[in-house]
Amino acid sequence: EPSWEDRDRFVLGKGRGCPALYAALANRSFFPREELWSYRRLGAMLQGFPEVRRAPGVDAPGGSPGQGLGLANGLALALRDRAPVPSVYCLVGDGELQEGVFWESAMTSARFCLDNLVLIIDRDGRQNMGGEEEIMPLEPIAEKLTSFGWAVEECDGHDFASLDGAMAALRTSGGKPRCILACTVSGKGVSFLEGGASGIGELSRDFMDKALRELEKGGD
Repeated sequence: EPSWEDRDRFVLGKGRGCPALYAALANRSFFPREELWSYRRLGAMLQGFPEVRRAPGVDAPGGSPGQGLGLANGLALALRDRAPVPSVYCLVGDGELQEGVFWESAMTSARFCLDNLVLIIDRDGRQNMGGEEEIMPLEPIAEKLTSFGWAVEECDGHDFASLDGAMAALRTSGGKPRCILACTVSGKGVSFLEGGASGIGELSRDFMDKALRELEKGGD
């Protein structure tokens, strides 16, 4: 319910993932599902990056790499005095961890002991320009965040049970911001997408039909 002030908040730091966010919001009846077919069209509700004033259910703007965690910090601070305290979830891609502002924000999260903040890092090792290891290696991510004062759990980002287990383990880490390092494979389950960056930003009916056929076949 977007008008409920005490609800949890979600910040999509990796703005290019907005088609998944839009699909989830449409599925929860924030807007008609038919709006999904106007994605990225001039003047449409659903643009290539989420916009607060344009799309119902969007809690924060997205697009600039590395900015998402800072926005989530502000929301977590603003909501901390409420009872019960709403949680703020922030999803980022590992490419955003190459931005200095991300690490400044990570220090801020720990400085203010934002234990109502959950950061989820989509650790697929890919970004628009290629493999992360060739562009700017990031490891050891968990150790870096832990040294800043974060509680960190790693999991299989494609396994709901693994994600739930990581979330449960982090619930005991009072007084610290929490991070789930979700190891994933880009485009998993779709042969012409898996492990690569092709198809980013595309949402044609033909493209979707091909992907869905493979996903449905794999789930049989």
